[in-house]
Amino acid sequence: MRAPGHLNALRAFESAARHCSYIRAAEELNVSPAAVGQLIRGLEDSYNVILFHRSRSGPARLVLTEVALSILLELQGGFDLLGAAVETLKTGGAMVCLNVTSSPAFADKWLLQRVESFQILFPQYELRLDSNIRLVNFATERVDLGIRFGCGQWPGLVSTHLMSDEFFPVCSPSLLLDEHPLTSIEALAFHPLLHDVSMRDSPEFLTWKTWLQNIGRVHEGVERGLQINNSATVIQSAICGCGVALSRRSLVAADLAAGRLVRPFGEAQPSIFSFYIVAREGTPISAAAQAFKDWLLGQASNDGLLN
Repeated sequence: MRAPGHLNALRAFESAARHCSYIRAAEELNVSPAAVGQLIRGLEDSYNVILFHRSRSGPARLVLTEVALSILLELQGGFDLLGAAVETLKTGGAMVCLNVTSSPAFADKWLLQRVESFQILFPQYELRLDSNIRLVNFATERVDLGIRFGCGQWPGLVSTHLMSDEFFPVCSPSLLLDEHPLTSIEALAFHPLLHDVSMRDSPEFLTWKTWLQNIGRVHEGVERGLQINNSATVIQSAICGCGVALSRRSLVAADLAAGRLVRPFGEAQPSIFSFYIVAREGTPISAAAQAFKDWLLGQASNDGLLN
């Protein structure tokens, strides 16, 4: 099937739609805003459609029409496939890059200790891991797959359940030998609490306060203590004996198995959130991304974490 006409105009439309701006599209394409506008008007005239309206409220920006929205994802998928073909051509088929994003905690405490097995199985794929606390924008950044912790619904993304999770207290074994051994909820009064505030904007994320409320217990000063916005750092603080943390099974399994952490008391409580593999909606994923996705699901199944 031959490529469609108006490729430059379609490219200008896709860029303007992604940025909601002729100016930013012009910067990306290294042309003038007037040239972008001319290409898009030519596209509209050729197919007798309107692709953009101007927003009348707030800052001036482009608003996509229904027909523009209906073709955007397929068009972006087509450009992604073209880009992948060009990358393969550039490398002579030697290596295929696979761009994956995840949180620093998931990368540090779960993914990195397993990833060597993927590289052994698929040496033809060069894995590039973006470990960042911010959510990557799949529409504007080059990402093949992401791993996110949440409810499984993010605009513009399709998600596949990877693993469920649960919360329970953990601490260093040294706290069991303390002057006030941490062997019961009552002993919390003598030990600092470590708080994971990496998802403070999500009220469904389990905290010390809600964990205790769920078992009908009250702890004075439950909101006092060290607050840390990185789950992996919370776990490391517990390992160092800085206090007792409320952590997740997925992130502390290796530390529990190695004896760096122990579960001093309390039953596990299920998390409303789970880990999901996410990809851009409406765009077929590459063979490399599919291989990595299947490998992730296999690893989670081996750990008994899929359900």
